[in-house]
Amino acid sequence: MTAHRILSWSPAAIVFDCDGTLMDTEQHWQEARSITFRAFSLKPPAGFADRAKGMHYTECGALMAEETGKPDLVEDLTSTLLDTFTTLVDQDPVTMPGAAALVRLAARHLPLAVASNCPREVVESCLDRAGLLSCFGHVVVAGENVRPKPQPDVYQVAARLCGVPPEEALAVEDSLTGMESARRAGLRVLGLGPCPPGPEAEKADLWVTSLADGELLSWVHSRIGV
Repeated sequence: MTAHRILSWSPAAIVFDCDGTLMDTEQHWQEARSITFRAFSLKPPAGFADRAKGMHYTECGALMAEETGKPDLVEDLTSTLLDTFTTLVDQDPVTMPGAAALVRLAARHLPLAVASNCPREVVESCLDRAGLLSCFGHVVVAGENVRPKPQPDVYQVAARLCGVPPEEALAVEDSLTGMESARRAGLRVLGLGPCPPGPEAEKADLWVTSLADGELLSWVHSRIGV
């Protein structure tokens, strides 16, 4: 593990993922996928939720069509998935434990950005309702000329907009797809969640189970803004 690459270092900017990192939206994605499968009388393939985690919604819709043998339904599945998710998250936006406090503290000292595979309107609506949108100088999403994670584009753009080289920025991510994106962009990576076994553990420099983790908060108070 390379925890010292973060714990002995002070970042010049922090770039946060949104889904599952700042906002507890994975539950909404899971429900949206289930509702979408049912709407088309399709059965979710075994292990689909794990394979879909962190995917751009268009890629998820394509995967749903591919794995159910319905290639002609790609557009319909994708559209229904996004509409369903947007409705669910608008009804019940929930921040991840420790996320709001960490963001507000870091925003007093560093430029912050969000790098997400979600549509801009979804990200900004979630963060606005959580009272966090004003903490971020930039929101970068996949779109024209910006490829979705695991490509490095969203993190490269976010670091540039924050005015720092990628190697001076910290990415905060909960998905292996997002961690790969940040790593490929050159950022150091804080992984949120249980540390996986094997080589995947190396996708993050430091793993924490929550943004309210005591070791993380001690590091923030000692290294942010110094």
